[in-house]
Amino acid sequence: MKINRRGALALLGFGAAAPAGAVTPPKSYAGKVSFDHGAASGDPLADRVILWTRATPADPKTAETIALRWDVASDPEFKHVVAQGQVPTDAGRDFTAKVDVAGLKPATDYWYRFRQVVAGQPQAAQVSGRTRTLPRGATKDVVLAVASCSLYPGGFFNAYGAIAALPRVDAVLHLGDYIYEYGAGPEDYGMAVGSKIGRTPQPPHEIITLSDYRTRHAHYKADPQLQAAHARAPWIVVWDDHETANDAWLGGAENHNSDKGEGDWAARKAAALKAYYEWMPIRETANGLEGAWRSFQFGDVATLLMVETRLTARSKQLDYDTDLTLVDGKPDVKAFAAKWMDPSRRMLGETQEKWLAGELAASVKSGTAWQVLGNQVVMGRVAAPNLPKTMGPEKWAALQAGLPEFVQTRLAQATALSAFDVPSNLDSWDGYPVERERLYAAFAAAKAAPIVLAGDSHTFWVNDLHDAAGKRVAAEFGASSITSPGFGDYLPQAPIGQAFVERNKEVLFCDAHAKGFVLLTLTNDSARGDLMAVSTITSPQYETRIIATYQVAPVKGGGVEKPAKI
Repeated sequence: MKINRRGALALLGFGAAAPAGAVTPPKSYAGKVSFDHGAASGDPLADRVILWTRATPADPKTAETIALRWDVASDPEFKHVVAQGQVPTDAGRDFTAKVDVAGLKPATDYWYRFRQVVAGQPQAAQVSGRTRTLPRGATKDVVLAVASCSLYPGGFFNAYGAIAALPRVDAVLHLGDYIYEYGAGPEDYGMAVGSKIGRTPQPPHEIITLSDYRTRHAHYKADPQLQAAHARAPWIVVWDDHETANDAWLGGAENHNSDKGEGDWAARKAAALKAYYEWMPIRETANGLEGAWRSFQFGDVATLLMVETRLTARSKQLDYDTDLTLVDGKPDVKAFAAKWMDPSRRMLGETQEKWLAGELAASVKSGTAWQVLGNQVVMGRVAAPNLPKTMGPEKWAALQAGLPEFVQTRLAQATALSAFDVPSNLDSWDGYPVERERLYAAFAAAKAAPIVLAGDSHTFWVNDLHDAAGKRVAAEFGASSITSPGFGDYLPQAPIGQAFVERNKEVLFCDAHAKGFVLLTLTNDSARGDLMAVSTITSPQYETRIIATYQVAPVKGGGVEKPAKI
């Protein structure tokens, strides 16, 4: 059977752009529909963009197919509609709908909306948003908001509200941990705050099944600040670990226990990815994993390369508790290093590595100024800080008094590790140093000017990246979390950032306390990162401020200069 593009898209579960007057699908649901989860756009190109919504039927049991009308206009009042059509949805994709709208103009703002269709007529209830296509050719500048790590019970999504309020943002990059899998028990992650401010995740247990993941996505997208950020600009997204389970890797996850009734990892991963593709404004492909690594061209200013570092090829993380053994009461760092430096340990995998190297080379050959890596975890060399040395013995002793036992244990481990040249976080690129060197070699071979973006750590970073030979290869901007707590939340008075900077040559700036996002402005001559922080996440009233700004310039013939604070 020959399948054309429209047929292939239908099999994948979302609609292609259709002309006005398309035939309404048979047996369309005529009951009341609400748009409780907003609208979103994503994966913009110069001539097209994905539009998304979810239609909630008043009576899901009788809703076989819901027909939705979509419109795209050049004005927010929809007086000048430039494209329109219909797309069906049903329970098979949790009543979410996507349409890949083509034939648009580059570097152009558009407004879009969805309405239910009954008996061929669009109904009054609607949901709308604003999007933008990518530029072509000579481009003055590009403005991107970079976000990650939004734990619902961790606090109010004020940083999303701040993104929605930006006077300009061409696209929002979300680098993962858009949802979290944990439950709502008293000891569950973030619930110490969530129980106080009335933010309890649904379902109130750890999510494992397809129904669980769908419900959690729906609960997140009911948040008004997240809806506002989605409606403000197109999003370019990729998952990290918590969209499936904590510290996920190719064959499992730290927070997946098949021997405790959580079932098969492959089944859980498939359920999580199905829900992710249903609920996120991401272009769908036949291979869901490879669909995560993709490129976006922002005129002649930047090529954005989104990579997948969790489920495609990642080797299981090393762990100091089991992989760093004691010999005569002392850590056997040499034996640990042999495991750590094993060249077979992977983050991207061979196929993705080759794809990335080709994309880097093509970007440079085309004359694009920057090669930007949309990457999940921190890439810089970051050894554990020595807080006792930074603070002094008296302040250090006072800091430890009254701390929870697990925090004291982590502090003791970090202090012990600070005596050795080993990573503070084995789940980051630091845990896969040989693969990182291969990536750095690809940067050099392409003569790229790389900007690495990272999430995951719940900390703001500006890092000056070098290869093993000491040559500067890239600059890194790390976004803090939207709400997810990190070590800084348990040590609000500790100079954690200062300790990281003192301990690590590559770390130029670190703030482990602030929550927010990175606002990245790119021109042909510079890359500027404004680290945007919100004043609080425990109250819906907040202010936004810039806590630091760093600027980077490309080097002729490849590479970048050292990031400079401005």
